[in-house]
Amino acid sequence: MNRKTLVLPAVVGLLAPVLAACGASGDGSDGNAAIVVGTTDKFVASKDNPAPLDPAIGYEAGVWNVLRQTVQTLVHVPRGGGEPVPEAAENCTFTDTQNESYRCKLRSGLKFADGKALTAEDVKYSIDRVIRIDAANGPVALLDNIDTVETQGEREVVFHLRTPDATFPYKLATPVAGIVPRSQYAAKSARTGFQVNGSGPYTMKPEVEHDQMVKVHFTRNPHYKGDLKVRNEKVELDVFPDPTAMGKALDDKKIDMMARTMSPEQSQRMLVEPEDGIKLTEMPGLAIHFLGFNTDDPAVKKKAVRQAMAQVVDRGEIASKVYGTTAEPLYSLIPSGITAHSNAFYNKYNEPSTTKAAKILSDAGVDTPVKLTFHYPTDRVGAGTAAEFGTLKKQFDDTGLFEISVQGTPWAEYRPAQLRGDYAVYGMGWFPDFPDPDNFMAPFLDRNNFLNSPYRLVQAQKTLIPQSRRETDRSASAKAFQQLQDIVADDVPVLPIWQGKQYVASRDDLTGVEWAVNSSAELQLWELGDGHV
Repeated sequence: MNRKTLVLPAVVGLLAPVLAACGASGDGSDGNAAIVVGTTDKFVASKDNPAPLDPAIGYEAGVWNVLRQTVQTLVHVPRGGGEPVPEAAENCTFTDTQNESYRCKLRSGLKFADGKALTAEDVKYSIDRVIRIDAANGPVALLDNIDTVETQGEREVVFHLRTPDATFPYKLATPVAGIVPRSQYAAKSARTGFQVNGSGPYTMKPEVEHDQMVKVHFTRNPHYKGDLKVRNEKVELDVFPDPTAMGKALDDKKIDMMARTMSPEQSQRMLVEPEDGIKLTEMPGLAIHFLGFNTDDPAVKKKAVRQAMAQVVDRGEIASKVYGTTAEPLYSLIPSGITAHSNAFYNKYNEPSTTKAAKILSDAGVDTPVKLTFHYPTDRVGAGTAAEFGTLKKQFDDTGLFEISVQGTPWAEYRPAQLRGDYAVYGMGWFPDFPDPDNFMAPFLDRNNFLNSPYRLVQAQKTLIPQSRRETDRSASAKAFQQLQDIVADDVPVLPIWQGKQYVASRDDLTGVEWAVNSSAELQLWELGDGHV
């Protein structure tokens, strides 16, 4: 009846890398059948990462999409975007004009999923635990401005910050600040395996094969008490090896929704040749993709090499030929759609030019061709990654200034190697923790940056980032972020390539799809409903 249609969400900030589904576990007529959600995210426990789903450890979009359903935070970003509002809390506010003291009062009668009472001490325990574990390259950096956490009675908790930070409520809305039960999460060590327990809208039961989570069964938490309206009883998150397998499952009605991550070919085909019974929802994207550099590696230690690369790369070709409608060129770490965005790289380098790149290298005394290996994850950033890196290789090789080899590695091996500094040049993607320019700068330039980059910008850490966080009116921070973007374009510690746009394909009787992913790429399974009911 209903052919596949392009649905543009009414919410400007809605992002896209996520998937969901409905009714595949039954006919849905009784309202008890699970809504089935497909994903190509990988959930692997390994020697390097034995606790992938611990809120103190996990710092990947797919992991957070599991945690979002099961652990509760004091505040959350509402479905239409904007400033955080109370979730487990009844109310939260800064109690001083300097944005250094933040107080929350919990809702009365809060319980964990096992029925045990949740108090302010549990909140303090959960936050202190993340800081105490201090996982290398985990999400702890989001909380590193906390000086102390104080409780007042069973329902009040106060966060005393080291420096003013108007973005702190956004950080409390992320899974790193999820409230966990003390009986199941040790104070000083990570919880290994895949089980997650909390007070969120769902309980979860993982299916695991060979140290990989292959499916998650989410069931509505009868003790949940918060701001979210849960529109279903059960959801399954089904893990697929690739977009092709996920697409076939949608065609075969084994899942009800696919999004994270559809291939560019799939979305383009669905746009051109709509299918009966399937709708395609377009969601603006804040996800960014870039080349990162180990600036201590001799191959790229000279800034001139990185600048010449910035002068050569043709983002338009990559976006149009590899990703089609699902990407657009990116000329800054801060994507378009975010306050303070500027095209800093375009302003400095303009159009790709071999002549200009040759002069940059020559003036710096760099011999050519510069031999580099581009590394990329084979199973993480997206379906077009291999083609993207093939295109990048050709672009650089064709200049005669570079000689590029390309190496793909599974994420379970790739990420530890990247963090160790094994790669001079590597591809990565970034899904924002929250939609603020701070979250596209601080994770790359501040202390404990998520890339473990040796690049240090003292001006960012001591002046510009702290200065920007004093501004409650986030538009007033634009000057500091403009300066940071210009510095990054000149120093090139990272090289922005493209900004993502996501399409979600679903059965046309699945409701709530337009709300199922927010502007920070967070999966919100509670929004989905079965249209049969």
